[in-house]
Amino acid sequence: MTISEILAQPEHSRFSLELLPPLKGQHIDSIYRAMDALSAFEPAFVDVTYHREEYVYREVGPGLLQKRTVRKRPGTVGICAALMNRYDVETVPHIICGGFSVEETENALIDLDFVGVRNVLALRGDAIRSEGRFKAEADGHAFAIDLVDQIVDLNKGIYLDPDLKNTMATDFCIGVAGYPEKHFEAPNPDSDLRWLKKKVEHGAEYIITQMFFDNKRYFDFVNRCRAEGIDVPIIPGIKPLTTASQLHILPQVFHVDLPEALVQSVEAAKTRDQVKKAGMDWCTQQAEELLEQGVPTLHFYTMGKAMPTQEIARRVFGHVKA
Repeated sequence: MTISEILAQPEHSRFSLELLPPLKGQHIDSIYRAMDALSAFEPAFVDVTYHREEYVYREVGPGLLQKRTVRKRPGTVGICAALMNRYDVETVPHIICGGFSVEETENALIDLDFVGVRNVLALRGDAIRSEGRFKAEADGHAFAIDLVDQIVDLNKGIYLDPDLKNTMATDFCIGVAGYPEKHFEAPNPDSDLRWLKKKVEHGAEYIITQMFFDNKRYFDFVNRCRAEGIDVPIIPGIKPLTTASQLHILPQVFHVDLPEALVQSVEAAKTRDQVKKAGMDWCTQQAEELLEQGVPTLHFYTMGKAMPTQEIARRVFGHVKA
């Protein structure tokens, strides 16, 4: 079932989540533990992130450098297939521009189609730390809108090789990212919104927002989108703050503002448990207000930690499937 079909159902689950693949060399059990804790709330879908590999050049001899991968997470194809098989849940893999040629992207999409994945989230992706700013592959996409175009082509049965005969069309439902506080590289909010509208015009069927901690930012963003003619579902992404260090990490990494009331509440906490409680109380209030306003679903960024999201879901939804 596609995300569009799920959201069109009047009784669909109001809960979805994002999971982070384990690092290379680690076991999928970390994913299963998170899903075991959260599957009782019957998530409408689970999206699985993809983080491109990071590398360094190490000297291996006089004047010789060797490129070494230093951080790598497994691809999403196998993880999505495992989750669908084990939990009977729709999965949404991240498809990113960075680190992929257009042919590698096509091959990944073919593999996803083979295992029955019907939903994707098309993203440009972030720069790797060793480069500082985003660089596309020489034969890859530089922008998410180009990635959307390639997926739409596959949905029409148009492959990169023009000599292929009797090609089958895929049926991917395409999502894209939205930024209530604007993408940090966009020159202004209007420019950011203009490109978001283009992605929808080119074939994106839903939007998942970057995390935010002030619901007004989301409501204003939705209003601006609607005024611009963007009429697809806009799913709010939220995350419980769980440590005092996140007061500084989250704005730096995700380019989001934290409301002063939340900051003061966390700074007043004397223990780690009090910090966690302050963050979860804030996220609970966010979730309840968003649901009251009829959002498509609540999308939780778990960052690989199920417990805070599980507790907030318990507070908000009150009961779980037996």
